[in-house]
Amino acid sequence: MAIGDKAENKGENLGGKVKEGTGKATGNESLEAEGKGDQASANLKDGVEKVKDAAKNIAGGDKNKH
Repeated sequence: MAIGDKAENKGENLGGKVKEGTGKATGNESLEAEGKGDQASANLKDGVEKVKDAAKNIAGGDKNKH
């Protein structure tokens, strides 16, 4: 996973946690839901990057065996 992508995903996740917490503290259900959505999006992107990395490792490993 590219370091920039990883940092961006972590930042999005952190921002989502802040939004969620602010929404809870102020009783703003919309902001809380938006924060949860941001976290879910960041986690999904992180998962996709991990799958890409795994695919690259598998492809690279196969080349070394031949």
